[in-house]
Amino acid sequence: MKVVALVSGGKDSCYAMIKCIQYGHQVVALANLMPDDDSVDDLDSYMYQTVGHQIIVSYAECMGLPLFRRRIKGSSRHQNLSYRMTAGDEVEDMFILLNEVKRQIPSVTAVSSGAIASDYQRLRVESVCSRLGLVSLAYMWKQDQSLLLQEMITNGIVAITVKVAALGLDPTKHLGKDIGFLKSYLHKLKEMYGINVCGEGGEYETLTLDCSLFVNARIVLDEFKVVLHSSDAIAPVGILHPLAFHLEKKAEHHSLSGIDEASEISKEKEGFVFEVQGDCIQSCEATFKAAAEVVKPDEVAGNRVHIARTKSDNTFSICFWLQDSCRTSAGLQEDLEAVLRKIELELLGYGFGWENVLYIHLYIADMNNFSIANETYVRYITQEKCPFGVPSRSTIELPLLQVGLGSAYIEVLVANDQSKRVLHVQSISCWAPSCIGPYSQATLHKEILYMAGQLGLDPPNMNLCKGGATAELEQALENSEAIAKSFNCSISTSAVLFVVYCSTYVPSSERHKIQDKQDSYLKQMRLLQLDKGSVIQVLDPIFLYVLVPDLPKRALVEVKPLLYVPEDMNVTIGTEQKHSCSRMPSYWGIQHAHWHDSCIQKCVVQGKICAVVLCITSELLVKICSESLGGDQDNGDYQNSLREAQMERVSRFCIYLLDKLYMQNNFSWEDTKNLRFYLPTSLGLPLEALSLMFTNAFNELAKLGQRIIIGEEPIFNLIPVLGAGRSATSMDDMITCELFARKS
Repeated sequence: MKVVALVSGGKDSCYAMIKCIQYGHQVVALANLMPDDDSVDDLDSYMYQTVGHQIIVSYAECMGLPLFRRRIKGSSRHQNLSYRMTAGDEVEDMFILLNEVKRQIPSVTAVSSGAIASDYQRLRVESVCSRLGLVSLAYMWKQDQSLLLQEMITNGIVAITVKVAALGLDPTKHLGKDIGFLKSYLHKLKEMYGINVCGEGGEYETLTLDCSLFVNARIVLDEFKVVLHSSDAIAPVGILHPLAFHLEKKAEHHSLSGIDEASEISKEKEGFVFEVQGDCIQSCEATFKAAAEVVKPDEVAGNRVHIARTKSDNTFSICFWLQDSCRTSAGLQEDLEAVLRKIELELLGYGFGWENVLYIHLYIADMNNFSIANETYVRYITQEKCPFGVPSRSTIELPLLQVGLGSAYIEVLVANDQSKRVLHVQSISCWAPSCIGPYSQATLHKEILYMAGQLGLDPPNMNLCKGGATAELEQALENSEAIAKSFNCSISTSAVLFVVYCSTYVPSSERHKIQDKQDSYLKQMRLLQLDKGSVIQVLDPIFLYVLVPDLPKRALVEVKPLLYVPEDMNVTIGTEQKHSCSRMPSYWGIQHAHWHDSCIQKCVVQGKICAVVLCITSELLVKICSESLGGDQDNGDYQNSLREAQMERVSRFCIYLLDKLYMQNNFSWEDTKNLRFYLPTSLGLPLEALSLMFTNAFNELAKLGQRIIIGEEPIFNLIPVLGAGRSATSMDDMITCELFARKS
């Protein structure tokens, strides 16, 4: 990509350019924001470093690149973490600056910045990039600062301190010193006082005088003076004010391959400095009308849209799909728009909007139409509609048309409050895959971390890693771990449930390696966490493997972890306290039996959460039906055909086991957040008939035990798949159930 680099003069922005070049991008221009008043050294800004701005003009000549500069007219008016376009804010100066760069150099597609740890700065750069259709590159984001500092020195960055403001840093002693000289002392201060060795906490600022990017000349600072801003006895604040400097030409001119000298920029612009004028005008960003504001209920194909909803009042899931749409739909875009419009209207009926949605499962009939799905999706779900953070998302191809459904099927998890915490990093970095668009890496709500589906993408280049399914799985787990660390937890100790989607492009002979890799990776990670000695509790997660036709980017696997992250990590997690079996229900003639436990995997945190994967294999189907109906287990009919009577019995058996498990662990059906039944297309029964079976079973349960309230909408989702199971080698269950419950 062609990159314009945001430069402050500091070591971070310079090293960010070097990283861009290392990852194959070309730096074609520089952009800098400086004080409106030349006499001001240190601007009171939450966004910009300005000390040493008098020297930045030389970067154009040193690098042989055009430098675009703008005087900062705005101030920090919008100080919330997530930024929204605000007239007069200093962020709008960046927008005007980069907009002019894009106008003069249309080939620019990305912006480089030196963000390491500041969400405040990163989110604002991402906001501006989103409005301009540019990609944010932040290759130092979330990297270890000690390693970064050493890398900068190793890569030949010569940078001096121009501001100090931390305990242990004396303006009279440490200003003007090279970072290589100060490195050991900075590490000593880290041990003593916990400072950030790269200065990310504002401990110090730097000015780069030379590096490998300076192909024409280096900067020599001839004279400066120290200006004390605060003479505090503990942490005095001082800045270096340059008085005189000159450029020292380099004897040999070696063009850096990542600095584009002439292919996209005229010779007249090499070393050119352009000051961008203009006021903080309204941006020309493209926004879409909220569909809920313009769509009338009768415009939605209401007779075709079917809905399922769990009964919890505070956090609940709603599922939307189209019945028999394959005969009337014009394709994915029409079906997806119909479903999205219906969701907006449904949310509106509860007094909610997209900002109340925590998570979205987007199921589509053909992954070749993924780009169409995204284009349609972003017209409805935008950052403007979600001021508290956009929902996390997973996208899967399902055999929808084969079972008579439309091309789009969506499940949303909704909360009736705004206490969620969203992690949405749009910058491409070395940390984890970026989410460029209105979907986030993870959402934390009431101690549950809902993580987006993770592919085996190499974060710096956003390409699937090579090496097959196991390599992709390992990378996906590493990406998941990076996200979990942002919430101070680990997938190896805090995970409750892993859903692993396996593509049919993985040969059946290779699927056992997926599970082996998952098990070995988590075991190794858990040992590392325990060695650190910081882990108080370790959960024993459960696993569900789902066989699907295809995944985004033609990935072979996609991992979707669900984690429990208690607010107080030191609180002891309660253990299961089972009720006596004699008190368990006996519905539909089903009596408690010890073999029932073989159907279930569960992870229960007493008084908090209950996660269950229930698997009915063909062998168990024989056992269930022979006991209930008095059939012959050797009868081939049980193995080769699924009569409706058998499936009715199995549906009741599944609900019986779930109800029993709820009773054993003091949960109720109102605690259910989602309940999915995965049904393989090989069953050969219409989804409508299967839905009726489960509906009838729940209605009977309501009459029998009065432990559940049934409304007009079913509380479960039926998910058509090619196969599912608790093992990657045997995704051939007749029915697989995934349940998650959390007490209010």
